Amino acid sequence: MSTPHTEVESLATPEDEVSTNLVAQLKRVWQGDSGLLPILFGLAALVIFFEVRSSVFLSPENITNLFVQSTIFILLGMAEIWLLLLGDIDLSLGYATGLGGAVAVILVSSNYRWHWYLALPLALVVTTACSALSAFIIIRFRLPSFIVTLAMFLGLEGVLLYIINAQGTGGSVSVQDNVLYNLVNGNLTPFATWVFVIIVAALLSVMMLRADRARRRSGLGGRPLWITVTKIVMLGVAGLLLILVFNANRSSFTHVVGMPFAIPIDLFVLAAGTFILTKTKAGRYIYAIGGNTEAARRAGVNVNRFRLLAFMLSGFTTGIAGLLYVSRLGGISTGIEGGTYVLYAVAAAVIGGASLYGGHGKMIHAVLGGLVIGTIANGMSLLNMNAATQYIATALVLLAAVIVDSLARRGNTSAG
Repeated sequence: MSTPHTEVESLATPEDEVSTNLVAQLKRVWQGDSGLLPILFGLAALVIFFEVRSSVFLSPENITNLFVQSTIFILLGMAEIWLLLLGDIDLSLGYATGLGGAVAVILVSSNYRWHWYLALPLALVVTTACSALSAFIIIRFRLPSFIVTLAMFLGLEGVLLYIINAQGTGGSVSVQDNVLYNLVNGNLTPFATWVFVIIVAALLSVMMLRADRARRRSGLGGRPLWITVTKIVMLGVAGLLLILVFNANRSSFTHVVGMPFAIPIDLFVLAAGTFILTKTKAGRYIYAIGGNTEAARRAGVNVNRFRLLAFMLSGFTTGIAGLLYVSRLGGISTGIEGGTYVLYAVAAAVIGGASLYGGHGKMIHAVLGGLVIGTIANGMSLLNMNAATQYIATALVLLAAVIVDSLARRGNTSAG
């Protein structure tokens, strides 16, 4: 009985293997496990739409500006993901961003003359401490994160207004340090841009190949090699296009080339966050707590300790966002829209694919969601659409993302 079965297996062709894997992938999508496909298709659709409406959209100058413009959304989205994974939320991130940036701007100003290597780390300490305080109150008094961070939202807004007005500069403070200013406005050289992109692409390619090999060795199966090779080729093409975009002259009256410093900073935060979530015990425990808090507690996980850690990581990421925020705008003012930014933070994470129910999300989700929000804002500005239209469009995209998340959860439930 076993011999005919073996003969049938031996007759399988590469085309059969490809067909089988395609069917398996389609089945996963049908059951709700669509991965990054919806957001990638959505982002591609937005790019095509805006390019058709405005030929300037895909110009090197505008694409570079889009990446820089999306930085704040990406970083705040990554900050919020730390908490969404636990089923928590932080509504104070918008004004924590402003506070961190204000601390850095004020300390390096002519009034205090701190060195940047002291002022910038202190700004990160301040935002981390704010999030740690929220976590302590939530844990100690067993309060909902929504209420505590809403109170922190109001408190930080008041603190921010106070310290800016206390400078006596009319409600705004300008950046007076070249290092802080160049975090966003500075650029790598064209050669450094080539080297950086090639190194990143090579590292990602090696990681994908090693991950597939590890899965096969452990008997967990793995995706066909042709899928991994296709991804590596697409990664190389995307990297080459980005190099050509960043190294093109983006100014009509001077010479501006190279990748903005903000993009390597974003990628560093992405890599660090992804490593913690996927390769460390802390990351595994954060996912476990978000998936089922009581089960994690019974398994011996110190839930409160890792909730505190997640809040602190969120605050640290928020501080980085604050530094890039003041760098891009050249200062800080009392007119910062902290409420809007925190909503965009949640929107970036959810649009990218993170779940509001906890236990599901990756840092790459915030990157893609932030790019979607940045693309909408950038494209509509090119089309001279007003702010009202931009808000409505972002709301519709967010609603669509939540619906996709809900359908995915139902699909997974029915499949189980």
